Amino acid sequence: MSNGLLTLLSVVEVIALVVILAIYLLVVASQLRSISSTLAEVTWGARAVERQLRAVRSNVAQVNWAMEEIAGTLPGVVEKAQRLSDRDRAVRS
Repeated sequence: MSNGLLTLLSVVEVIALVVILAIYLLVVASQLRSISSTLAEVTWGARAVERQLRAVRSNVAQVNWAMEEIAGTLPGVVEKAQRLSDRDRAVRS
C-alpha cells in the first residue's frame, strides 16, 4: 500500500472514532438530562413529605394524650363487657 492511502485510511479512522465518541457523548448527555429531571421530581416530593411531617410533629402530643386516655379507659370497658357477658349467660341458663 502506498503512504498516501495509509494516511487517508488513518484520517478516516480518526474521524470515525471522533464521530462515534461524539454520538456517545450526546447519548450520555441525554441520559444525564433525564436523570436531572427525575431528581428534580424526587426533590419536590421529598419537600412535600417534609412539609407533611412538620404537621404530624405538632400533633404527636395530642395523639399521645388520646392514646393514653384510651389505654386508661379500656380496662373498664373490658370489665363491663365481661359483666354483661356473664349476665347474659346467666339469663340464658
